Amino acid sequence: MPKEDRLETIDLAHAIVDAIAEKQGENVLLLDIRAISPIADYFILCSGKSDRQLKAIIEGVSDHTRRNLGVDPRHVEGESVSGWVLIDYSDIILHVFTPQTRAYYNLEALWKDAPVLMRML
Repeated sequence: MPKEDRLETIDLAHAIVDAIAEKQGENVLLLDIRAISPIADYFILCSGKSDRQLKAIIEGVSDHTRRNLGVDPRHVEGESVSGWVLIDYSDIILHVFTPQTRAYYNLEALWKDAPVLMRML
């Protein structure tokens, strides 16, 4: 595939953030974890006010990446009613939380050394 036709990982990350914004996801954080972790290149964290909004965000992201980029998640773990869903796009890990669950697990503190590439409140 020619270089200009390849989807760059950061472009996929930005597309995921755009899809989250379309569903009014809150407190969106894009972290660059390449230098501090071998598990992925980027973490995206976001919050939704209810399990219904979490479900809308999850479906919106999956639909957006499939339709517009031809990319499906490798794995989805959790359910919206639990307050935390992880969507694995191989080099990008998306965490979708309710605010209470996000505060409880406080992944921002765990990954505090990761450069913040984008923050949307």
